[in-house]
Amino acid sequence: MATNTAKHWLSILQASGIIYLLEPYHSNVTKRLVKTPKIYLFDTGLTAYLTEWATPETLEAGAMSGAILETWVVAKLLKSYRHAGRRPPFYYYRDRDGREIDLLLVQDGVIHPLEIKKTASPGRKDVQHFGALERLDIRIGSGGVICLAEQSLPPTMISIPAWAV
Repeated sequence: MATNTAKHWLSILQASGIIYLLEPYHSNVTKRLVKTPKIYLFDTGLTAYLTEWATPETLEAGAMSGAILETWVVAKLLKSYRHAGRRPPFYYYRDRDGREIDLLLVQDGVIHPLEIKKTASPGRKDVQHFGALERLDIRIGSGGVICLAEQSLPPTMISIPAWAV
């Protein structure tokens, strides 16, 4: 398929709200960042159909369940900004060394890093890549892990229950 044709179809899917392109965060400070957008397919019914998952149990136990949770969280956050009439300040971070942060909220010149994990007990390993932001010339605010915990964890580890998004 020609590149222009693919871009045209992606723009139609994006305009219709079926997909969302999450742009990477980058600054002029570093040239080593990956600059390709991440694509989220918001229609989970279509996702289940295309991957041939017949039951919710298959989806929950499958290898892609973490990616489905990430998509759900991004969609919920995106909707909350759009329903308030605001442009979502969302980006992601990935460098060529493989360090990735699922979601960056950039507000008032401050980056708030978020990881989205399908776990009920996040650990320090889940936020290990937050330190990669220190080399950027920007203020870093509070961040955390959006996860399946039933309640927020102690202040030493910020976790955000997915149901609270």
